[in-house]
Amino acid sequence: MAVLLTGGAGYIGSHTAVELLSAGYQVVLADNFCNSSPQVPRRIEQLTGKPAPIYQLDVRDADALEQVFKENQVDAVIHFAGLKAVGESVERPLLYYRNNLDATLTLLEVMAKYSCHRLIFSSSATVYGDPERVPVNEDMPVGGCSNPYGRTKLMIEQILLDAAAADPGLSVVLLRYFNPVGAHPSGLLGEKPNGIPNNLMPYITQVAAGIRDHLNVFGNDYPTPDGTGVRDYIHVCDLAEGHLRALEYAETHRGAEAFNLGTGVGYSVLDVVHAFERANGLTIPLVFAPRRAGDLPAYWADAEKAARLLNWRTRRSLEQMCADSWRWQRNCD
Repeated sequence: MAVLLTGGAGYIGSHTAVELLSAGYQVVLADNFCNSSPQVPRRIEQLTGKPAPIYQLDVRDADALEQVFKENQVDAVIHFAGLKAVGESVERPLLYYRNNLDATLTLLEVMAKYSCHRLIFSSSATVYGDPERVPVNEDMPVGGCSNPYGRTKLMIEQILLDAAAADPGLSVVLLRYFNPVGAHPSGLLGEKPNGIPNNLMPYITQVAAGIRDHLNVFGNDYPTPDGTGVRDYIHVCDLAEGHLRALEYAETHRGAEAFNLGTGVGYSVLDVVHAFERANGLTIPLVFAPRRAGDLPAYWADAEKAARLLNWRTRRSLEQMCADSWRWQRNCD
């Protein structure tokens, strides 16, 4: 039996592949490398001592995807494949709707054809929109997403809920990530965004490396302890472990179930900057800039449901997230 990881060479997919292989699962990767490196499968094997077959394909290509199922006994799928840049989704919404929705629909059709009934979906906390309170739990309403990227996640969740309602044999786990950061402690795997980073930690590491002159901190007048925005940052290796627990849960679960994956702790932008400086003995120059439209003051997870039903909790500190991020930045090529 094998687990197929669509988008498996990407940031979260590659770390999850390492986690699954280390736990004894067979893993098959599918990726078109539009936002990942062809070197990643070799690095996964280097870390685990186990090969992970890689298919270079677009998940929207049903014939190519069927070939994966024909050549491997796929028992479950973890669906990471999708475009994910918020700014680009605003500029090119049709690209995001076409790519992300079509990939999911094609995957569901091929899974049904080959009697594969377990699916873990890489969703996002953006589905909650602007929540009425924090921390955010799974019983709170979804919707009101501020960008097309978030709306594709919300739409896919609804597609999967409908598919699970129609097929009593289908098990779907929706994993709502908060803010993944960090890298594998080996320095062999990590996040390498195309162009200017959209997220805080890669921007900090690029400033530390001299690629950027300084960090822009957007807003220092929010109603938070230090005036900067507060988010829930989760180490990517903790996140990968959450996928393993979700896969185990899906073995006996039926229907669709959503889980938050976060630390349950909110850190401000300045908290992260100072933790990075402490962890790595560096100074990060920063400039305060006006708030960005659509940014929320504070946002973090209530992850107790995952602790209770998945037996999963985060284990890595903010300082470890910072140290691993910097190690990756120094090693990445």
